[in-house]
Amino acid sequence: MSTLMTSADRFRRVNALAGGWVADAASLGLHWLYDSKRIEEIGGQSPEFLPPKADYYTGGFGYFAHEGKQIGDVSHYGAATGVLTKSLLANNGELNVRHYQRQFRQFFGPGGQWQGYIDNPTRLTLANLNDIEQNAIEQARSTTNARLTDQQQRILVQKVLPYTRYLSGDQLAAPVRKAISLTYQEPDIQDAGVHIAETIDQHLILESGADDMQLPAVSKLPPLVACYCGSDDLLKQTEMAARATNHNDDAVAWAKCAATLLDKLYQGQVMPVALEAATSLAPDPDSLIRARSGQGLDAVGAGDRHGRTCYLHEAMPVIFHILAHANSYTEAVRANILCGGDSCGRAWIIGPAMAAIHGVGGERGIPLSWLARVTNAAVITKNAEALIDCTQS
Repeated sequence: MSTLMTSADRFRRVNALAGGWVADAASLGLHWLYDSKRIEEIGGQSPEFLPPKADYYTGGFGYFAHEGKQIGDVSHYGAATGVLTKSLLANNGELNVRHYQRQFRQFFGPGGQWQGYIDNPTRLTLANLNDIEQNAIEQARSTTNARLTDQQQRILVQKVLPYTRYLSGDQLAAPVRKAISLTYQEPDIQDAGVHIAETIDQHLILESGADDMQLPAVSKLPPLVACYCGSDDLLKQTEMAARATNHNDDAVAWAKCAATLLDKLYQGQVMPVALEAATSLAPDPDSLIRARSGQGLDAVGAGDRHGRTCYLHEAMPVIFHILAHANSYTEAVRANILCGGDSCGRAWIIGPAMAAIHGVGGERGIPLSWLARVTNAAVITKNAEALIDCTQS
């Protein structure tokens, strides 16, 4: 949990969380357009908050993924960050990976709320969660001592699954037994059902993520860091959250790098100190040192040198270059968009980092007009404030 905050700490962290949402929404219109010249042709020097249009991607290399989205909407990165935020709120600011996995599956899976692009880590994580559950079911069925027919075993599994998907441990036995009693009154069959439920529960592993080293490992971190800011437990919790969607050692290392950066900024450290602390944890610190060097901001050049795709070894140096050289929130977000490629994914570190430094309003902070353009801005801000406050309750 977060250490004791001053009022300045609270405002800084709320502003930082808002900064992620604004930066993502501002970038959506030109997300995954890799041609910087084409981006400048469309948006000029103010490429933010353009409506997502397939026409933008003609005449320049890119991938149009956001059909049906409107100005102010966020990408799938923002949607995933929202899932973790709600899970943290439901658990009083503490990471409960099982709860997070359930919420992730419910939101992005069949019948869920999300309508939009599904990236590779999300798709594979959903498949892994299904496989983990199926393996747990097989383990439960193979260790049941009661003499049951195949039909009885299938029915028991069907009855217990709704409960194993939202309850754990001692919470399971009573409702599972009651549900089974609607069909089977025999105590031995009810006992078998409870055994199946408890065994499934015990075999639902926490490392459900894809073997993938792309930006979803770090883009969801701003609310988690806000909850564990200044805590010795931060890096452990970061790894657990990362492995839920990205079960890859390099992805975890980059996540710890990003979490350290945000942690220092959330505590009020200046940007150079935060960048230096984070660089020491990177899998490739030399790339970050090179990215931070030089005298001026050249995000397009950084993209040319390091890459513009979703992979963390490309994205993190570009992020560090922009943070090391941008002088305001607006300048950083625009530079990120003009760089091209996975601007929405990078926005979730750039936006919170710059907002933690420069706040909201004024010459260098989040423009109030930008904040007002984000879809459901009032709800987002309310949740950010509630999350920060619950870490102190």
